[in-house]
Amino acid sequence: MSGDSRTGRDESARDHVTGEAKFTDDLAPRFTNLLHAWPVTSPHAHAVVERLDTARALAEAGVVAVLTGEEVPGEADTGTVRRDEPLFPREVMFHSQPVAWVLGESLDAAQRGATLVDVGYDVCPTILTIEEAIAADSYHTGPLCLSRGDPSPLDTSAIRFDGQLAIGGQEHFYLETQAAIAWLDEGGAVSVVASTQHPSETQAVVARVLGVPRHRVLVECRRMGGAFGGKEVQASAFAAIAALGAWTTGRPVRVRLPRTLDIAITGKRHPYLARYAAGFDADGRARALRVALYSDGGWSLDLSEAVMWRSLLHCDNAYHWPAIELIGRVCRTHKTSQTAFRGFGGPQAMVVVEEVLAHAAARVSLPPEVVRERNFYRPGDRTPYGQPVEQAERLHTIWQQLKSTSRFESRRREVAVFNTAHAHAKRGLAITPVKFGIAFAASVLNQAGAHVLIYRDGSVQVHHGGTEMGQGLFTKIRRITADALGVSVNRIRVMSTRTDQVPNTSATAASASTDLNGAAVTDACAQLRDRLGTVAGALLGVDPATVQFRDGLVASRAGTIAFEDLCEAAYIRQVSLSAHGFYRTPGLQFDPARGRGTPFHYFTFGAAVSEVEVDGFTGQFRLRQTDILQDVGDSIVPSIDRGQIEGGFLQGVGWLTLEELVWDAQGRITTDNASVYKVPSWSEAPEIFEVSFLEGAGQRGVVGGSKAVGEPPLMLAISVREALRDAIAAFGSEAAVTFDSPATAERVFFAVERSRAGVPALSKSDAAPHPIAPATEGATR
Repeated sequence: MSGDSRTGRDESARDHVTGEAKFTDDLAPRFTNLLHAWPVTSPHAHAVVERLDTARALAEAGVVAVLTGEEVPGEADTGTVRRDEPLFPREVMFHSQPVAWVLGESLDAAQRGATLVDVGYDVCPTILTIEEAIAADSYHTGPLCLSRGDPSPLDTSAIRFDGQLAIGGQEHFYLETQAAIAWLDEGGAVSVVASTQHPSETQAVVARVLGVPRHRVLVECRRMGGAFGGKEVQASAFAAIAALGAWTTGRPVRVRLPRTLDIAITGKRHPYLARYAAGFDADGRARALRVALYSDGGWSLDLSEAVMWRSLLHCDNAYHWPAIELIGRVCRTHKTSQTAFRGFGGPQAMVVVEEVLAHAAARVSLPPEVVRERNFYRPGDRTPYGQPVEQAERLHTIWQQLKSTSRFESRRREVAVFNTAHAHAKRGLAITPVKFGIAFAASVLNQAGAHVLIYRDGSVQVHHGGTEMGQGLFTKIRRITADALGVSVNRIRVMSTRTDQVPNTSATAASASTDLNGAAVTDACAQLRDRLGTVAGALLGVDPATVQFRDGLVASRAGTIAFEDLCEAAYIRQVSLSAHGFYRTPGLQFDPARGRGTPFHYFTFGAAVSEVEVDGFTGQFRLRQTDILQDVGDSIVPSIDRGQIEGGFLQGVGWLTLEELVWDAQGRITTDNASVYKVPSWSEAPEIFEVSFLEGAGQRGVVGGSKAVGEPPLMLAISVREALRDAIAAFGSEAAVTFDSPATAERVFFAVERSRAGVPALSKSDAAPHPIAPATEGATR
């Protein structure tokens, strides 16, 4: 299984298939004298800790220590953007929040000890919904704003309407839950193996908690069993507990959350409430849009402000709005701190704008696909924040090509025939586009480093700052290195991500990891090729500039040298065979105060056609077919990109139709395991699933001409939501159909009932007012 990675073989495929791949908690048996950590959790969503007595727990057999704020030598706060996440809170801010951690000789001992810690609480009032937060003026941020043009056409448009849409959150449900192991090395420094997307951030948090410089903390991540954003910042708190335990006891400490606890105490995709008003001409052309977005940020800021900014930056999706006003507020509630999730706020905003386009189409009596295409960006257009939409023509190319290959028009007729013949089952068909910006909106994060080492035998080790979470980054890095040096991928070994090899890295996020880390690796390889080329030129008696590296050989008109022989010759001539590479994305800047700039390196485009069949008796639906056409540039590893598109789409289907987070009146999440929280399975996958890449779509200024593909496909699942809208309308309603998200079977059923009654399937709060707050500045990710 170690052949050319272009054939689709992941660099860890053999280890994954055989079960030999080691994840964080798999390393626990390597440690003797290992301690196990378990939290003491609050039974309240909001309360003040008045008493915390550990005496009974410490007397329990097998309990070694109880970690509280008194054991922290540094700063007992793990907040990333704002210091608002106390590691041992005196004021509990969400149900099941840990207030102490017990260390035991076994997990059972730690769990028994946790039940014996005596905690007294003074229970306080709670805020559990976005509506409650708005009413209480409970926010983490001031209003964030983007705008363009004069909004007055909103009130003078031929078609004007407003509405409200509630969009649910999503549990990450990664296969590997949060985990970390920490120990002290022989010099008294701390080493941590963690399931983290951001080793440098984890290093910084651990160092802060222990009160030591960062060079005394080493963080390593070989691989993760999924993350999806949930381990971008929230992994650091669990690593900090493990490190603090090791620091306090001198023994290795293991933290691993079981599924129910992981769901109870970690963040989710942000639930949103959108209030909008829109104006269109009678022919369906957009004139003005006003949107107020409210997110449920939970108890602390986390990355919520940056998530909201990306929502604002993607509220246009693929459409040009002559006048637009966007306002975002992050609500403060007594829930887990919601955090990064694949798409990072973009999906919620895109659902809103597609809702608006669907309503406009119904009101002007045009097919939704016509109104969508009529409002696409065109060459020369700019976004509301002023960035040119380069390659806007690709939207039109993808749209027309996909409509042709998916037989959209003929299938539309087939759907109509089916619906006429069936009273209690209806089919729906929809096509939706995606325009997604690639880069961290905070320009400082768009940098990466790499360290490439060539050994005398011609084998190569690669260190870089990205983390592997199953998305295939290491496979792509291996391919990039092999191409850059002209050797087989069998010569390349991609090493664990470690803070002592590549420092000060950015998170593996924002769909930018191949762009950033691949470019840094390319820079290092270019340095090595220059050095080796000079040696080869001397050996062959030719100009080094004419030397070519390919197929494991270094060739010129004068002859060839095997790559390994050239490496040996370079060593003998005392030429360095290691190089540090660095890359920063050029030309990026964004001013949050003005809401203007160029936050993205480029845009990626795509579209999806989905067809569903809805059972009018139950609200259940089948996803009969999905056709996707995605702009991936020149794919480095096509099989990896195809897998990302398929997986991202299905995860989006789960978010929009299946996965519903439910909290009870006490603030306890009740959907805390796989029996009550439904994630997509084979039965939810499209019965026919066609995925194609846009041809001839190389991207300038990006490693290998490739485009990012991690996040954009998730938004293609909006086509399923729109197909459901189409099917529901076929049951009888000629009005604009709407429903809150996710479109569970229950919501679809009641929407069908309203459609049969000839009225729109309104969201639960459609008649609510739509206040728009004034603009202010904010921070970006």
